[in-house]
Amino acid sequence: MRRLTSFFFLAAVATATFERVNWNLAGTVNISEVFGFCFIVAYVALMRPRLPETAIVALGFVAAFTVVYLVGFYNLDSSQALAQFVKGLVTTLHHFAFLVAALAWLWRRGRAYYWRAFAWFVGGMAANALYGVAELLVARSGGNLDAAVLTPLTGGADKINTYGIVQGASVFRTTAMTGDPNHLGIFLIVPLLVLTPIALRLERRHRAKARLGLLIVVLLLVEVSTLSRSGLLGLVAGALVLAVPYRSFLVSRSVLWPLAAAAAVLGAVVVSRLHYFEVILHSRLKTSGGSESAHLHVYSFVPAVLHTHPLFGLGLNNFSVYYEFITGKTNWGPHSFFVALVVETGLVGATVFALFLSWVFLRLHAARALGRRLAAAGDPLARRVRPLAWGWTAALVGTIASNAFYLTMTFMYFYVALGFALTIPLVFARKPGEWPPAAGLTPPSSAAASGS
Repeated sequence: MRRLTSFFFLAAVATATFERVNWNLAGTVNISEVFGFCFIVAYVALMRPRLPETAIVALGFVAAFTVVYLVGFYNLDSSQALAQFVKGLVTTLHHFAFLVAALAWLWRRGRAYYWRAFAWFVGGMAANALYGVAELLVARSGGNLDAAVLTPLTGGADKINTYGIVQGASVFRTTAMTGDPNHLGIFLIVPLLVLTPIALRLERRHRAKARLGLLIVVLLLVEVSTLSRSGLLGLVAGALVLAVPYRSFLVSRSVLWPLAAAAAVLGAVVVSRLHYFEVILHSRLKTSGGSESAHLHVYSFVPAVLHTHPLFGLGLNNFSVYYEFITGKTNWGPHSFFVALVVETGLVGATVFALFLSWVFLRLHAARALGRRLAAAGDPLARRVRPLAWGWTAALVGTIASNAFYLTMTFMYFYVALGFALTIPLVFARKPGEWPPAAGLTPPSSAAASGS
């Protein structure tokens, strides 16, 4: 049963960004959510109800959010609003349940398993990015990779995002297995920001250093190919966080070589079709187009909604209902996590979420403090813990910045990321092989602990 639980967890982690691998099961459910639900069921069946303090605090926030959502239920005024509320409540509670179970699972399994699960998470994102490269190349040749790979699996019609036409040639934005190229751009800032400090602190002759450098270059190029301004905003915000503790590395070979390699590849592609890319760049730098207006216009709804429902908002997942009533458009979401948060859950919901994020940052502060203590004690583990803690801090800052104009903080991958960030102080404060007291399981053998 423990192996089955591990399989479901690792599968959910690896597919966390595979949005378009989904099915209509009383609503759209993607593959990661299916694996996540199976993990929760298997975990509950396997474990005694013993949780680390971090998971208990997370459970307390789940209770607080649930109260906010249920009070907001009384602001619903149509059957359509009720349907959206139920869908949003089920999805949100499922994601939080996965987070709580993931915190306890990583805590129980220990350090080696943490690194293995993290590798699955990064590997899943890398696989998604590489699929996006293949998708882009096939589209450039006139084909549709999604029709051959995703459509038979899901039954839906899929294709790469087409941004426009320049000189008679279509402009494609790498979408991969995500729902939108901007989603992919925001997803990728997580591995880019977490892996960079780890790679910088690896020993010069460590066998993983060159491989991580190559992976960072590839992910950075895919990031650029999404043409996502929100992704770039998040990447810059996170990089500024890392620039403080790693400022001595800014002109080192570990930074300059990957950047030079990415710039050389990008430069060669741009020079080959200079006017084509000039038009695209000019278009993406504009701030007065229809897309920009839509992203900024949603902020104007906040005062109007707060005037009528200031404390608990319109109701969870109901921005689209309100937007349709105001504008007549049925295919637009809030295009901002923070607008959705305030409009749907009011000032009370926004306050609870602000407290939740503050708690996450406090746990990351504890992780960085652990790294400093390990360094002071001369423990070589500090070379892993401190970069990991700083990387997740930067990734969280970057994700928050990106979500000023998108909603990826409501997706499964965000809760997977929170699981890894929050468990750093739990996992790395223990000695290898040390089992959590009162964990509810017999300590596994060292071979089993590093296996499934």
